[in-house]
Amino acid sequence: MNKHTENLVNIGYTIIPSLIDNEFATKINESISRSYDLCREIQVKNGIDTVTDGTVHHLIASSDELYLELINKICKSSIFSFIKDYFGSNYIINSYGGVINLPLTRSYVTNMHRDIRFFSGDFPLMLNMLIMLDDINIDNGALYLLAGSHKNGNKPIVEDFFKASHRAVGKTGDVLLFNSNLWHAAGVNQTADITREITITFTKPFMKQQLDYPRAIGYDKLEKMSLDTQQIIGYLARTPSDLEEWYQPPSKRFYRPGQD
Repeated sequence: MNKHTENLVNIGYTIIPSLIDNEFATKINESISRSYDLCREIQVKNGIDTVTDGTVHHLIASSDELYLELINKICKSSIFSFIKDYFGSNYIINSYGGVINLPLTRSYVTNMHRDIRFFSGDFPLMLNMLIMLDDINIDNGALYLLAGSHKNGNKPIVEDFFKASHRAVGKTGDVLLFNSNLWHAAGVNQTADITREITITFTKPFMKQQLDYPRAIGYDKLEKMSLDTQQIIGYLARTPSDLEEWYQPPSKRFYRPGQD
């Protein structure tokens, strides 16, 4: 993985091939379509549907266990320890969503942005993961990535960004990892076919998750999860809500040792 470490340091991103197989990608694609129907209904009801086309959020909190199975696959792969080395510590999921890149459709993710709202410099606060569930190319909306922009706190000029950016092309099952200081934007799908991707961000455990994933998933499934899976979902970095939850032995504490 030395090459991927060098890529993250030097250009701010790297692509690791074949995390998941085509059969599992097909199953996840079917699940995302169902999840999108649910999210879209709420987006329309709350009047935010004009900027959220093709976006789905907090997939792991749904009732479909495929999303949890994907986390198990990450924990069993070399990527789990690679990300731990990147942070130099334990880490947790900050957000777990997806993108359905509809033909000739723009949403807020096609705007130039970075997923951390301030420049954290060399401190590894957040890392983005994008899992390609279809073959991704320039025509069907490959992500724009401005190589090296993770080293500079200044916001690029939009026109310069799109001229200079690399495009993240890859095959079904490939994984893109990039420094969250990196400026990026989703590409517009110029084909007639939709493409789908899982988008996950990881952070240091002390950062607040976008959704309380442990509470959303529940505590009845804990015995079926490895300790690594519990760790990155956030079960070992929770906030107690009363004294009963606070006064617990180390093995049952809401915020366990090693969450630095």
